[in-house]
Amino acid sequence: MSTTTKIVTGVDYVGIPSNDLETARAFYENVLGIEASSVWQQADQPAVGAEFETGTVTIALINCPGLGIPFQVNPAPLAFQVDDVAQARAELESRGVTFLGDDIDSGVCHMANFKDPDGNALMLHQRYAPKG
Repeated sequence: MSTTTKIVTGVDYVGIPSNDLETARAFYENVLGIEASSVWQQADQPAVGAEFETGTVTIALINCPGLGIPFQVNPAPLAFQVDDVAQARAELESRGVTFLGDDIDSGVCHMANFKDPDGNALMLHQRYAPKG
């Protein structure tokens, strides 16, 4: 008989790389409208990160140059849950966001792809079919 021990109990945050933390912070807070919750900073030093609360997972913007981490764009989209992709897209377009092509209907969800100021892939996502 073997015993399985659960090691991972959840996701605390998802890190998003940034070359320009202040521009990224303004985008996530003012354009996307995600609630800012904290800034990682030591006295008299530039910020090395900033957190935003989505209600399910914290987004942590990482100041790559400030931490000596080579910057690399995340090409796989972070999917933001929305109630209506078309409505959310229209609102973000009015705030200057450019989307990458038409909305996608996968048969279970609607999606719309775009990028943050650093070029990281982001997506609006609305699941309309039940899971399972």
